[in-house]
Amino acid sequence: MASSSENNFEDSLDDYFNQYFNQAFETLSMRHQEEGRKQRKKRAYIEGHREEGHIRLWNDYFSETPTYPENFFRQRFRMNKRLFMHIVDRFSNEVEFFQQTQDALGRNSLSPLQKCTASIRVLAYGTAADAVDEYLRLGETTTRSCVEHFVEGIIYLFGEEYLRRPTPTDLQRLLDVGEARGFPGMVGSIDCMHWEWKNCPTAWKGQYSRGSGKPTIVLEAVASYDLWIWHAFFGPPGTLNDINVLDRSPVFDDIINGQAPQVTFYVNEREYHMAYYLTDGIYPKWATFIQSISLPQDPKSALFAKQQEAVRKDVERAFGVLQARFAIVKNPALFWDKVKIGKIMRACIILHNMIVEDERDGYTQYNLKEFQQEEGTGSSHVDLDFDREMPTNIANMMDARTRIRDNPMHEQLKADLVEHMWTKFGHL
Repeated sequence: MASSSENNFEDSLDDYFNQYFNQAFETLSMRHQEEGRKQRKKRAYIEGHREEGHIRLWNDYFSETPTYPENFFRQRFRMNKRLFMHIVDRFSNEVEFFQQTQDALGRNSLSPLQKCTASIRVLAYGTAADAVDEYLRLGETTTRSCVEHFVEGIIYLFGEEYLRRPTPTDLQRLLDVGEARGFPGMVGSIDCMHWEWKNCPTAWKGQYSRGSGKPTIVLEAVASYDLWIWHAFFGPPGTLNDINVLDRSPVFDDIINGQAPQVTFYVNEREYHMAYYLTDGIYPKWATFIQSISLPQDPKSALFAKQQEAVRKDVERAFGVLQARFAIVKNPALFWDKVKIGKIMRACIILHNMIVEDERDGYTQYNLKEFQQEEGTGSSHVDLDFDREMPTNIANMMDARTRIRDNPMHEQLKADLVEHMWTKFGHL
């Protein structure tokens, strides 16, 4: 009897405990579900009237009698209307994202003009993605998507033409300009700039932060007299100086691989075959670099230093114009993904070169017709018959690398340039 009563008591206790546990669990589950419903908010739908945004944009800039004249368009879009419409036309025909479609109700989507204008405004002014919502009727996520597709489209459609190595014709023009400025064989100037990366991952900040304590990404570029950027190497961390960046850069890959055109020029009646860049003092004394003379002690050296430092400013001017045209490159980068940051920089450089080509005759300091030599009279020439398909065996590559880094050739060329500069400009 005692054992049966004990068993009944234990069974009752177990039933009571199970019932109490189930009730408590159900209560907690219901409370958690209610809290989840309170925290989850439905995404608000805002009717932006995108058709009105397109009509307003069209009437302001693209109609036969626009509200704002051409100079306002050039100021706000950073380019002439003809060039912008060429970009919009290519995008609307060749990039699916920018092609206008209709939904199930027959309502038109955002127009290519709205998407391209929003992208240009974000790049030009460096503003937040939702800054164009009130005028163009694009939401924040849509604008960000437009910018990403826009920079990818610019690289895909125009990158091969507007971020290319100099062709033999380009190279001959650069050599002619360099000779007229007192530097036969000079094809541009090279330097580096830094772009601050605000949202750099914490784990990478030590690698990308330099003396200022702010993480940056380095751009190495080569620019010519008309501010065209011929070479752009973007991505090294900000702790690297110009020499470290040069070690990683592909700037001389064409020469090493035997794909660069053969160049011949004369300085002080001496023949040379390796074109060069003007640089600041940090770059090594190679045959392809010419630096200024620090603390010149005689009139010849002083004149050379003055001319070299003046002409070398081409790349500094190119950096300044690039940042002035596209404030997104001047302001700290807000993207987390370094690949997207690199695409933005590359697209801005391509757009910059497109603007340079469209407006070159209007602002360049030099009139090519004034100093272009008749065929055979100039001292700088590009050998069009040179075999650019030289086998890229290790011996040829090492020989080209040795010629690039030839220090005695650098010293000889620099001395000849000092004499040439004094002969050309010393009487002035």
